Amino acid sequence: MSDALAQVFARTRSEGRAALIGYLPAGFPTAEQSVEIIRAMAEGGVDIVEVGLPYSDPLMDGPDIQSAVELALRGGTTTDTVLDVVRQVSESGITAVVMTYWNPIERYGVDRFAQRLLEAGGHGVITPDLTPEEAEPWITATASRGLDRIFLVAPSSSDSRIGQVAAVTSGFLYAASTMGVTGARTQVSSAAPELVRRAREQTDLPVCVGLGVSTGPQAAEVAGYADGVIVGSAFVRRILQAETPAEARDQVRALASELAGGVRAAQ
Repeated sequence: MSDALAQVFARTRSEGRAALIGYLPAGFPTAEQSVEIIRAMAEGGVDIVEVGLPYSDPLMDGPDIQSAVELALRGGTTTDTVLDVVRQVSESGITAVVMTYWNPIERYGVDRFAQRLLEAGGHGVITPDLTPEEAEPWITATASRGLDRIFLVAPSSSDSRIGQVAAVTSGFLYAASTMGVTGARTQVSSAAPELVRRAREQTDLPVCVGLGVSTGPQAAEVAGYADGVIVGSAFVRRILQAETPAEARDQVRALASELAGGVRAAQ
């Protein structure tokens, strides 16, 4: 695990709570505004930020994130833009990882991407569609640079598969609480607690739950059994509904504060 992610989870454990992890596509609504919004997330209480790399074929993304990604791509967001956003938020003292499908990394160059991310101050990458069987070049590139590799497990994953995924994962294990695309939901999947329990039988890594959390009470519910609560679509929806950049920042800061209160209220 990178020192930065390890320190975050050590701190949240010492505070008796889960970590709050927020997601935003770089370049949404613009590159400059995405940096400002991520800073607002951190001001509201987000512990780790996932900087999304916009991709034209988003297999897991629900309608809100698809809309955000399309706006970012139309605005000219590239992989270099994403890395620059990481650099700027890292310089603000924010712990950042990148969330990306595998194809953009492969196109950019595996070693080149890992090196540029390290230079930008990023600490790891979440790759939702990369399997351990296909990850050897990525494992080599990240291990030599001290970057975390964050892989996903789902309710459909067998115990042995969870073990295989966890064996090549560092930083934290991403537990996708539902089968299907991302999106804020009225209630969190009932499959999530069981998935976290099964994952903990296979690994000592922090297990963080994503897909569906949108309110403080939901964050408290997930924080009651997981090491981290991941929120993406709810932040994006607030931005899409805002009429001005200032309102978008205020809405994101307010939601982050509500969610941070939730993870701190969890028992």
